[in-house]
Amino acid sequence: MPEVSLASRRAELARAERQKRLKPGDPERVERARQLRSDYKAEKLAEYVAKVVDAAPPLTPAQRDRIAALLRGGAI
Repeated sequence: MPEVSLASRRAELARAERQKRLKPGDPERVERARQLRSDYKAEKLAEYVAKVVDAAPPLTPAQRDRIAALLRGGAI
């Protein structure tokens, strides 16, 4: 499956939000917009993380473990 660009995700989210406003009580539209919003935020974060990782020096295994724990939501 080809990767979807951040701009494409943003456009899809905007369409879903417009549809949700047209029928605010439709639970399927509300859920679709919520899922697309979550996907968009995750993709935006992934692009940022990739940019930072590309610019960073190599990490030690301990540093990678600490950062992975942050992403999993665990304590550091």
